Amino acid sequence: MECDAVVHLRNGQYGLIEIKLGGDTLIKEGVETLTTLANQIDTARMKAPAFRMILTATGEHAYRRPEDGIYIVPIGCLKQ
Repeated sequence: MECDAVVHLRNGQYGLIEIKLGGDTLIKEGVETLTTLANQIDTARMKAPAFRMILTATGEHAYRRPEDGIYIVPIGCLKQ
């Protein structure tokens, strides 16, 4: 069980990121992976992730899934 990136924030929080190249099927796989991984974290020993995110190559807009709070972010949204 793994994710593609862990972002450590200056305030001690962290987020889990799964990278998927696109499509609803791959996004669904990423959601399953992040959910399984987050559920395996012993929150008695360390904090739970502050966020979970799927970075994808498709789409024009980022959004947060209401059912589980996972962010879906197209890579184009990361540019300045």
